[in-house]
Amino acid sequence: MDLTSYAEWAVRLINDPDPPSEPARLRDALVAVFDAAPDEEAVVALLNALLVRHPVRPQLSAHDGQRWHLHLAEDPAACAVMGLAALVAELGADRLGRCQEARCSRAFLDTSSNRSRRYCSARCASRANVAAYRARRRAAL
Repeated sequence: MDLTSYAEWAVRLINDPDPPSEPARLRDALVAVFDAAPDEEAVVALLNALLVRHPVRPQLSAHDGQRWHLHLAEDPAACAVMGLAALVAELGADRLGRCQEARCSRAFLDTSSNRSRRYCSARCASRANVAAYRARRRAAL
């Protein structure tokens, strides 16, 4: 079962400027998890508390011509928390990140093979690289 897609739902919730009211309460807790990264002890403590508040209920499902497979329960909050917990358990808390571009603070999951992601998108990476290039050019003049 690939839980990364559930963790990505958590990132989308954090980055949504106007979330629905019910997930908005979860959003603040998820922001705290990302802000605690890469401190693994703090991230784990926050995720464990969220797992208690949002228990996961797996169920077997067969749909769209697929064989029986596991799904997490319909509660998107539980799915998001479980996805983040699985990602931290598998890859580590340092894989939860905030964009390093000066005008952005969006959350992202670093699933790169060398743990090198620093930006939430190619757009922010490009913006930061252009700004650094222009600063170097100005300094050289």
